[in-house]
Amino acid sequence: MKTFPMFLQMRGRRVVIAGGGEQAAQKCRLILKTEAKITILAVALDPELADLHATGRIDWQTGPITPDSFADTALVFIASGCPGLDASLHKLAKAAGATVNVVDQPDLCDALTPSIVDRSPVVVAIGTEGTAPVLARQIKTKLETLLEPRLGDLASIAGRLRDRAAMRLGARDRRDLWRWVFNGPVRDAHATGAERKAAMMIKEAIDTGSFKEPQTGSVALVGAGPGAKDLITLRGVKRLQEADVIYYDRLVDPEILDLARRDAERVYVGKAPGCHHWPQDKICNVIVSAAQQGKRVVRLKCGDPGVFARGREEADALNAANIPYEIVPGVTSASAASAAIGGFLTERGTCDTLVFATGQSEDPNKAPGWVATLRPGTRVAVYMGVGSAEKIVTHLQAAGLANRIEVDIVANAQRPEQVVAQCRVNTLLATLARDSISSPAILFLTWPSQPALRVAIS
Repeated sequence: MKTFPMFLQMRGRRVVIAGGGEQAAQKCRLILKTEAKITILAVALDPELADLHATGRIDWQTGPITPDSFADTALVFIASGCPGLDASLHKLAKAAGATVNVVDQPDLCDALTPSIVDRSPVVVAIGTEGTAPVLARQIKTKLETLLEPRLGDLASIAGRLRDRAAMRLGARDRRDLWRWVFNGPVRDAHATGAERKAAMMIKEAIDTGSFKEPQTGSVALVGAGPGAKDLITLRGVKRLQEADVIYYDRLVDPEILDLARRDAERVYVGKAPGCHHWPQDKICNVIVSAAQQGKRVVRLKCGDPGVFARGREEADALNAANIPYEIVPGVTSASAASAAIGGFLTERGTCDTLVFATGQSEDPNKAPGWVATLRPGTRVAVYMGVGSAEKIVTHLQAAGLANRIEVDIVANAQRPEQVVAQCRVNTLLATLARDSISSPAILFLTWPSQPALRVAIS
């Protein structure tokens, strides 16, 4: 971010607008929605501003403009309509140490005016750092349709009852209360105009605890997808926002954690190849322990929790402790890798059988079972195969398949550092070395049912 979004306290603070025409009037309309004191610096006012001055809603100063004119301000708008004059006024305002917005001159702006969705006290600000105001307005239009017109009134009711809730409820109960208020019958009732009924429902819920769910912990085994923030599912995001504690893996994109509730505890349980900082039994134990304390737990795994993620072991531990759990699927690495190279896991007439396999095996000297599945029309997606590449080549050569199998390699799928390569089995090791490919990577081993035209991917 080049700019940092923040809401300013405006009650009783001074805002100066330099200009008396339409541009100044536009900024004045915006600030009039706040509780700021507005001063207009201009020789003359257009009719709208003149009427606001006549009714006492703004102050008007016509004398010489100096740095003192901009002193002790929360915000200054320069909006004379003349670029040259605006630049001169900007220098005076900066001499006074003011935070300045110059209309239509983003290079002179300390602060940029966002597009605003106003459901006061619910306010949504959309900014594009001055690059695409039309896009900001399009987003605003969509949000206007998503947020009911009277949502701010419901937020105001909740605000008036926050102290009452704080006196009677603990921190978790308060979170559950407001989740119930804004996700359920209270919001529905208020949206139909039943404001008094909605308020009574909240008061009764605070006093009786009728909103409460049983105070038992729960666990969600959530797939974060292959790494990119925008490939986690909506349900996965929702579970992150509900979680009290999140145990996350090494390959999870840190930006995904930004989707979680700010006060959620985050615990790294990463396991690097050959360096297992957290043994699996320890991970199982801490998940069970947190849930037994009544916490909502998210076990955040790269890819899909059901594909080579040891989710079964964690589920068994939770079952043994009688702790409810949910599996939230994610985009598995093979799907992401295939999409990254513009391909498909199955293709009619070329590949009608798909096998997910791992490069790790109990006996590295024995050919893994998936080797026997390779036949015309089959594709095997090998997870964690880079470290076992030498053994994979040996087993395929021993099976007489080295000249038949096409290999696609995708490392760090869907990430900025993604690497893609193609080869045959006999050149796999050389290709990995040439392109400095390491884990995480997927190896696609394909025996096409008919010869396919191979396209080099750069």
